[in-house]
Amino acid sequence: MQSTYDRLTPAQRVGQLLMIGIDGNAPQTAIDGYISGNNVGNVIYLGGWTGISKVASTSNHLQDQATSAATGGVPLLIAADQEGGAVQQLKGQGFTRLVSAREQGAMPAAQRKSYAATIGTQLRSAGVNVNLAPVADTVPSSIGTANQPIGRYGREYGNDPGVVGAAVADVVQGLGEAKVAATVKHFPGIGRITGNTDITSTGISDDAMTASDPYLQAFSAGIKAGAELVMVSSARYPKLDSANQAPFSAAIINGLLRGKLGWQGVVVTDDMNAVAVAGIPPGERAVRFVAAGGDIVLTGRPSDAAAMISALTSRAGSDKGFAQQLQAAEKRVLALKERQGLLRC
Repeated sequence: MQSTYDRLTPAQRVGQLLMIGIDGNAPQTAIDGYISGNNVGNVIYLGGWTGISKVASTSNHLQDQATSAATGGVPLLIAADQEGGAVQQLKGQGFTRLVSAREQGAMPAAQRKSYAATIGTQLRSAGVNVNLAPVADTVPSSIGTANQPIGRYGREYGNDPGVVGAAVADVVQGLGEAKVAATVKHFPGIGRITGNTDITSTGISDDAMTASDPYLQAFSAGIKAGAELVMVSSARYPKLDSANQAPFSAAIINGLLRGKLGWQGVVVTDDMNAVAVAGIPPGERAVRFVAAGGDIVLTGRPSDAAAMISALTSRAGSDKGFAQQLQAAEKRVLALKERQGLLRC
């Protein structure tokens, strides 16, 4: 990993911290310019994709854009939300129609792990190396479907963190067997909020969450099972940090996740194009996230990439401490790629 880092230009290193969206209805070449022009190192499939042949063809095309000039020849992380039920970005021929997380949570452990391995095998065949799953959020039965981001769509494995944790561990391990990186989300949990951070900035505060909350158990289970990424939510947790939303909170990312839970790997944002963070300029979103201990800034709006990269580069040039944080983030992403077999010797 270090030799790869050393040969990358500063722009190529920063580009490893961006993940931009490509829509299923867009041309295959829609984001080529961002990879070549902004050195973007990672992509997520959004908007719904049909048929494994289309996805695999697009994956191959995108990896072809990861040239020596664009990314230093470092291949892309290509991600998808392949959870099940209402959240399945890749469908049609070659992709199993997935049951909801609620149904997966009721499966025997061996069946659930096998189910996840099948999901992973299909993703791998389509050129997707990161699944932005499993959901480690616990939705209490007292809230249920009133929880707009998770409960409404049956995205939770259960209503008890022990049950959720067991399911999360199985899914992480099943995906790992297929050599697909699993992502536990949405740290530290969005099961008790009512608003969906993608579409609103209200009702997105969990006023109960503490550093010893039992709902953190499912995240710990996923981490211990071998998850490769942790996605941080865009919600608020006043008892953990009264001043900052989760992606901008050093107390939550560096303190709770990296400190108390011992996470040393990659932290990725939820979509930084969400309404919940709309009042913050794109560049500032990226800088504040990395300053809090984060790594990959995910944005469904590729046009934000230039401002984000410019802001990260500018802050590193004027702040030695931030430059060290940036370097640590870049190395964590490259280390993940090395573990996934993406770095070429």
